[in-house]
Amino acid sequence: MHTGKTETIRARITPNLKADAEAILATLGLSATEAITLFYHQVVLQEGLPFEVRLPNKETRRAMRAVKARKGIKHTSLKAPKEEFGIA
Repeated sequence: MHTGKTETIRARITPNLKADAEAILATLGLSATEAITLFYHQVVLQEGLPFEVRLPNKETRRAMRAVKARKGIKHTSLKAPKEEFGIA
């Protein structure tokens, strides 16, 4: 049962992630507090995380290693990384 009282949640995230997420939430008309509340409601309803969590597959791990090895390189389109990583 949920009462009218509230609790405070504190979390540390990178400033870029916070800004990016809050910009998307703003377009949805949600505050960070409302989004966190929705997430918590879904955790309760689903009795777990409301999305699938799994380890990356072999292809994804290979792509992640390639990105880490070329830190700082930026592509100007999706075509280049798709060709580079063999993604159709």
